[in-house]
Amino acid sequence: MAKSKFEYVKQFETEDRLLPNCWIVVRIDGKGFHRFSEQHNYIKPNDDRALDLMSRAAEAIMEEFKDIVLAYGQSDEYSFVFKKNTNVYNRRASKLATNVVSLFASSFVYYWPRYFGTQMMQYPPAFDSRTVLYPSDKNLRDYLSWRQADCHINNLYNTCFWKLIHEKGLTPAESQERLKGTMSSDKNELLFKEFEINYNNLSAVHRKGTILLRAKNDQINGDLDLGLQLIPSGSSTARGGQSAKSQRVVSNLRAGKNSRPNIDRLHIDLIGDQFWTDFPEILDPPKR
Repeated sequence: MAKSKFEYVKQFETEDRLLPNCWIVVRIDGKGFHRFSEQHNYIKPNDDRALDLMSRAAEAIMEEFKDIVLAYGQSDEYSFVFKKNTNVYNRRASKLATNVVSLFASSFVYYWPRYFGTQMMQYPPAFDSRTVLYPSDKNLRDYLSWRQADCHINNLYNTCFWKLIHEKGLTPAESQERLKGTMSSDKNELLFKEFEINYNNLSAVHRKGTILLRAKNDQINGDLDLGLQLIPSGSSTARGGQSAKSQRVVSNLRAGKNSRPNIDRLHIDLIGDQFWTDFPEILDPPKR
């Protein structure tokens, strides 16, 4: 940058370098996506086109920023976990947040036709972002557990809410009133008794969200939707005793051809210990 007498104004810039030796999480959220989903005719309660588009945009972030060790997404949000010792943009919070969210938004628009075909965007989408530090591994795990628990709570509610509207003919206000004050057990009972639905048998991507991990060189990459398998709460191990790592097989049912090289999509539990046992390199990367 050329020197000039006006350069003194740089003194007004705020130093926002993040503390060292802490996990950095950049979370992006869709702004006003309730309206956006209505204007673009999203399928309720879950639109797999939109979820796949969000994951494809998130993969673009991981392709650009090699220091991201894991990403987790659900609904209209994604969280990107940078390794503790990253020095990307000198750990400046504003640079991290703005670069991640701008690339995510542009990728969302760029890949829109791949998932929504000839359906045109009615107006540009917007996303906000924030950068948060987590000093310990437990803090990071609790953060990711919070987001996945949020996914479960919202999806259980929305599944009941839209079933009552679509199949029982209730209005949105009536459906909301019907579910007012109900616990998770009440919602599970409602789905089973009135719609013969076992919530645990619904698609795992809707119940668990999506975890993005970098694939090993000797593994097949793709969309790992374990939705047809019952994965116990608190465990990433599916029926049959196989670990999540041994089940890294490609699902071509939906997003296999759209999945980018070297990034796997997993729809499994990360709240329990099993996930972290299966993927110890996330918290404890090998020393170079």
